[in-house]
Amino acid sequence: MNDIDPSPDDVGVGFAALGLRAETLAALDELGYEEPTPIQRETIPLLIEGRDMLGQAATGTGKTAAFALPILELVEAGRGPATPIALILVPTRELAVQVSEAIFKYGRHLLDGRGVKVVPIYGGQPIQRQLQQLDRGVHVVVATPGRAVDHIGRGSLPLDTVRTVVLDEADEMLDMGFADDIEAILDSTPSDRQTVMFSATMPPRINSIAKRYQRDPVRIQIGKGDTKVSKALIRQRAYVVMRQHKPAALGRILDIEAPRAALVFCRTRGEVDQLTETMNGRGYRAEALHGGMDQAQRDRVMGRLRDGTAELLIATDVAARGLDVDLLTHVVNYDVPSAPESYVHRIGRVGRAGREGVAITLAEPREQRQLQNIERLTKQQIEIGTVPTVADLRATRIAQTTEAVREALNADDLHDFHDVLEALSGEHNVRTIALAAIKLAHEAVGGPADEVEIPDISKRFERNRDDRGERGPRNDRPDKARPGRDQKLPSGNDGPTGYLFIGLGRRGGVRPGDLVGAIANESGLTGRQIGPIRISDAYSVVGVPEHRVDDIIDTMRSTLIRGKKTTVRRYTD
Repeated sequence: MNDIDPSPDDVGVGFAALGLRAETLAALDELGYEEPTPIQRETIPLLIEGRDMLGQAATGTGKTAAFALPILELVEAGRGPATPIALILVPTRELAVQVSEAIFKYGRHLLDGRGVKVVPIYGGQPIQRQLQQLDRGVHVVVATPGRAVDHIGRGSLPLDTVRTVVLDEADEMLDMGFADDIEAILDSTPSDRQTVMFSATMPPRINSIAKRYQRDPVRIQIGKGDTKVSKALIRQRAYVVMRQHKPAALGRILDIEAPRAALVFCRTRGEVDQLTETMNGRGYRAEALHGGMDQAQRDRVMGRLRDGTAELLIATDVAARGLDVDLLTHVVNYDVPSAPESYVHRIGRVGRAGREGVAITLAEPREQRQLQNIERLTKQQIEIGTVPTVADLRATRIAQTTEAVREALNADDLHDFHDVLEALSGEHNVRTIALAAIKLAHEAVGGPADEVEIPDISKRFERNRDDRGERGPRNDRPDKARPGRDQKLPSGNDGPTGYLFIGLGRRGGVRPGDLVGAIANESGLTGRQIGPIRISDAYSVVGVPEHRVDDIIDTMRSTLIRGKKTTVRRYTD
């Protein structure tokens, strides 16, 4: 196995230099992609050559494009229905949908504009719909292992034309109990296929699969680079927010924080432009900065930020590289950065030269592992905050109004407004006049506002930490300490583990991977946080963090397991 450890300073290679076809480059440009990430720069040319690969990189480093773009190079126009040329295995249905959407967008201009045909198949979705999509013909299948095995058994997922198999987040799939399914799937594919594996960690089982199923694979490992973060000078906090609530959450948080100047990082040019328009609509003086702008435009934007005309700079990583502005007090990651090293680079824009700063990250529930990767890299825990409520915002604005009035009371030119007071005092008493003046001052600082509550979903982030802020013992892995068929389950009151009763068992065809996948999909837990598991003939019992039991029961009320709706409740021995 060949090892490659790319230098973090090896930057500047655009997508056009990676050997991609013109149609794909056009789609990337429309999506606002400016520059490949380190893993994309290293892997894409090798995968286009047809090499097998074992890539070690954390979740969110840009792996999807790293394997998806080379796959699109294999798509060719043909007569008759499309046949699968690539199979991508992923641990959860959310990731299956996410990868499928990305491939569809990357391949929208292929086949004379008809676009690549891609379908996600996973448990919890009616299988009949998936059968219809597969029967119409597809180029790329993105599947969870359990549902892939189901389709292979039915004969609805032909693999004889597959040229590339990708295992994305391989370690997570093993933790979820899919090892046997993965090996069965690989055994069903052509022996001359290209096999690509991506994993955040490299447990022995990963290397074992690589030795058995890969041919002279190249190993790519992304280096860590500089991971120093000034804990004393930079206050770090993350907020868990659903995608649709992010613009409102950003505005609410900035209203509370009241930064002198803030830098907001987005992933693409399109997102930068859209968010800039949104924040201007909320009353912020926001400016966009990205690679689609010429140098004169960039200089004008930076000039407005430095002279205080703009208070919010919304930018991509490429545009903000090397940026140093003394006025900056806050850095915001609108998404969890694509690589942990990027987080360190971004928040380093504040906390310089002894100045204090604030680093804020808006994380979606599915980005929990990415945030944990950052914490492991920096060896610091990021505080998980609750998005401010409407009441919090009103209290802050009242405090701001109070401070503004207090400052005005100390002004030297109050006598200049004596004529106004004299003119009004004959019509109203002094208290009423004072309240009206305060109202004007309050509206000047931004209130009142017609705000709606943003759902608090911070409890979906389970860190598995002890009281010292370190990672707790990994005694809840599903492949360890799992009770046997006749073994008595410990009471959920004896420790931090609670138990779910699920009304499907062996007679319903349920496997450990089905249970872990369903719970992980709905709750945001990782495979390591689910277990022990006991499957009997008629029902199953699954261990989860005790404080998440009721939350998981609530989210799984309409969940299908192996296509069946079932009872989920708290288990008591």
